[in-house]
Amino acid sequence: MEQSYLETKGRIFNIQRFSIHDGPGVRTIVFLKGCPLRCRWCCNPESQEWHFENMVQGGVTKLVGRDVTVGEVLEEIARDRVYYRRSGFGGMTLSGGECLWQPEFSEALLRAAKEMGISTAIETTGYAEMDVIRRLLPYVDTVLMDIKHVDGEKHKEFTTRDNAKILENARQIAKEANCLVVRTPVIPTFNDTESDIRSIAEFAKSLGTVREMHLLPYHRIGSDKYAGLGRTYTMAHIEPPTKEKMQTLLSVVERVGLKGQIGG
Repeated sequence: MEQSYLETKGRIFNIQRFSIHDGPGVRTIVFLKGCPLRCRWCCNPESQEWHFENMVQGGVTKLVGRDVTVGEVLEEIARDRVYYRRSGFGGMTLSGGECLWQPEFSEALLRAAKEMGISTAIETTGYAEMDVIRRLLPYVDTVLMDIKHVDGEKHKEFTTRDNAKILENARQIAKEANCLVVRTPVIPTFNDTESDIRSIAEFAKSLGTVREMHLLPYHRIGSDKYAGLGRTYTMAHIEPPTKEKMQTLLSVVERVGLKGQIGG
């Protein structure tokens, strides 16, 4: 492996081991700093800004974010290889934040992992230039891409960005990726109606190569982080969808002809 790959630097805020989400099998998830969207429900608000921030949790102030090299991350990833083998198909997932906003680091890390024989996945908003995305795709086994809404104005209202670029990129990624899985966070007042989910599922189906759609129920797990960052959590009054509601929406996905899943 070329030494230059190992020396490529990036900015992360966490590495989570032994996860059974964000990709098949047991995953090691690398959370990158920086994101172009500001989703109202974001459970990792400390990921949004590129710069380091102080966050207060449990009365303790900690600095969020650290600069690392690909080599340093790979040392942690390598320790988990035995768990990948035991799970049958585990590996590394880049999450965030948005890995597409650190393309040099993400490309180098994904490429290095593949050279080590480690399965790779990215969790992405898809909000970037397609040329950037194409740099990563040869080294990615599974693309987990959020399609939050098909209505551009509604998307912008809740995330601060229009979705035209995202939907167009999804069409291209579906043609070029090894595997594309569409994921939709189910957010009350935003996209939790049967009509909303049907529209997203029909879009995913129209991509031609997508077989799976994961519905991720809204939760408040990260709400205390906003206070710790000195921000206001505007979704505090929103109740998470019930299990019955999620099952109803799951059946909508399945009727469209996709393999549905709650969580992912």
